[in-house]
Amino acid sequence: MSGMEFSDGFVSTEHRELHHSAAESADPLSVSPLHVGPKSPRSPKSPKSSKSPNSPRSPKMQEKTGKASPLAHDRQSHSSVDGRPKKGGSGGKGSWGGLLDTENTCTVDPSDPNFDSSEECEQSNAKTERVDFEEYKKKATIIVEEFFATDDINSTANELRELDMPSYSFYFVKKLVSKAMDRHDKEKEMAAVLLSALYADYIDPPQVYKGFCKLVESADDLIVDIPDTVDVLALFIARAVVDDILPPAFLKKQMNDLTKDSKGVEVLKRAEKGYLAAPLHAEIIERRWGGSKKRTVDNVKAKINNLLIEYVVSGDKKEACRCIKELKVPFFHHEIVKRALVMAMERRQAEGRLLDLLKEAAEEGLINSSQVSKGFGRMIDYVDDLSLDIPNARGILQSLISKAASEGWVCASSLKSLSLEPEKPSLEDSVARAFKMKAQSIIQEYFLSGDISEVCNCLESENMTCSSELNAIFVKRMITLAMDRKNREKEMASVLLSSLCFPADDVVNGFVMLIESADDTALDNPVVVEDLAMFLARSVVDEVLAPQHLEEIGSQCVAPDSIGSKVLKMSKSLLKARLSGERILRCWGGGGSSRPGWAVEDVKDKIGKLLEEFESGGGVREACRCMKELGMPFFNHEVVKKALVTIMEKKNERLWILLEECFGSGLITMNQMTKGFGRVAESLDDLALDVPDAQKQFARYVERAKMAGWLDSSFCFNKSGHVTENGTC
Repeated sequence: MSGMEFSDGFVSTEHRELHHSAAESADPLSVSPLHVGPKSPRSPKSPKSSKSPNSPRSPKMQEKTGKASPLAHDRQSHSSVDGRPKKGGSGGKGSWGGLLDTENTCTVDPSDPNFDSSEECEQSNAKTERVDFEEYKKKATIIVEEFFATDDINSTANELRELDMPSYSFYFVKKLVSKAMDRHDKEKEMAAVLLSALYADYIDPPQVYKGFCKLVESADDLIVDIPDTVDVLALFIARAVVDDILPPAFLKKQMNDLTKDSKGVEVLKRAEKGYLAAPLHAEIIERRWGGSKKRTVDNVKAKINNLLIEYVVSGDKKEACRCIKELKVPFFHHEIVKRALVMAMERRQAEGRLLDLLKEAAEEGLINSSQVSKGFGRMIDYVDDLSLDIPNARGILQSLISKAASEGWVCASSLKSLSLEPEKPSLEDSVARAFKMKAQSIIQEYFLSGDISEVCNCLESENMTCSSELNAIFVKRMITLAMDRKNREKEMASVLLSSLCFPADDVVNGFVMLIESADDTALDNPVVVEDLAMFLARSVVDEVLAPQHLEEIGSQCVAPDSIGSKVLKMSKSLLKARLSGERILRCWGGGGSSRPGWAVEDVKDKIGKLLEEFESGGGVREACRCMKELGMPFFNHEVVKKALVTIMEKKNERLWILLEECFGSGLITMNQMTKGFGRVAESLDDLALDVPDAQKQFARYVERAKMAGWLDSSFCFNKSGHVTENGTC
């Protein structure tokens, strides 16, 4: 024990053990070592030794006093030091002091034989590190607050560098994100951008990793002050993965290190399944807090063109790769490949240099293989237009593909076939381009006026041949423009599509063209999948398309992870939902031209009044006109149901005439007829309470409907009134 000697007969075994146990139990970082002076009093239980130099009986003592001092037996001390014990029970004269005395004034005695200099250094270093870390925490907090006030990335980076404590950078990451989580979207976006800017150059990657680990571990504490911690922190993690400052493996690795009931697990699951697994997740995540709103397709294309021109002049591949990385559009790297190939075909002397850049970017993983293949694929589609300016464009592109495949950075088998002889276009390019311009003008005027008849007249004059290709182009252009606008225009586009009466095949081709260009559309509209799925589902609800047309579109988008498959999957799930027709119709406000959608009860009431008026002597044409004005063709099964119930209750078949007229004119389709008859079959038990022979009557009307072609011959219902499929009763 440093600073204290135990000599035989001077300190008892009991005191030695007591002192030893107390010293071991004390925290070495918070309790200073005990210091006992060289004149420590002996234990009251220890025998007095006559050999002790300080003993009154010792020869030395007797020499000093000459004889026994009369003060030897005096209990009163004449010392100026107060020997009484302190209030805490220790520290008086002739006492041991507190066993866990933590006074900082105690020092280590270097003359102690048990003195260990390394122990003193370790304690000193630990104390210094604590002080340094506390100081860093204070300064880091100030830097974060100043950054949110100034939005100056360069100043923040310089201040962080001046701290010169890279081993504590993880705390800066944690503090920055946790502070931003409790603020507005502006600060969240600022924090994400700052982390991406500081990564590697100012904050080491392991420190960023550790900072996010700390955040996930403290999710249970953060949620006390920030109720939406799970969602916000998950989005920060997803953003870090998208920005390439966190590896995707972070999620699974951290998941294994946390307890199942931890909020951190919820955060990681939300990041993985809620954000990173979503279609076009990179664009959605990047724009979630308002980031990159000013970035458009044209801006990105211009920057790509500039960096390629600079590279051709300088030949600096490192600088070109840095510029590609700074664009932060990994989902749009196919444009870099396409533009580099176009430039190589236009400037044959720069061909080798440009191919070297693409090779370098592909081998370094800067441009992934799917983006490389996509870029070449787009070139193959674009080569016919390029042939107008570059003679033998097909042959040059074929040679570029061969060179890239021989060097191993593109897989030729994954590309579309490229024949040297161009296919004869079915429609002249000049005609298509002119129609696109006119179609855009027609659609923009329609969004302002809402005049459907004017659109029909313009289309008749512009597309006098009723070309199916031009119809598909119009569908694509209309929906593309609507997706970039508000719900009012989306609703108007759906209403117009159902009013134009285009052949279903033309509408299908229009949607296929939309899906094929969805990757580019996603730059301006991150929710393109959701919008296209809703337009497709709405087309089925409005009976512009039949359900089987979805399968036809799916056959042209066969890749399981393609945009088309995701759009189809989402549209089918929308159509399968309960009351899907009503929900889909009202998703954008319903009714078209900004008119709010009908409530279901209002529609039922209007249908009831319509049938009552017709039954009391109204005309068939007037009834059909009223049904059209409702603008809810997907709800015509309610007309069929109410008409059948009224016929069976009143034994009056006048309404049967109305159903015949509606089916003959196409106002009520077989699908709606089947649905209406099915709903009546399901309510037969209740109807039998008022109409005892309801089941017999209904069976008779089902047979009449089959004979008239309203119902398929397989339609059947069992005795309980439930409709069965495949004719099984």
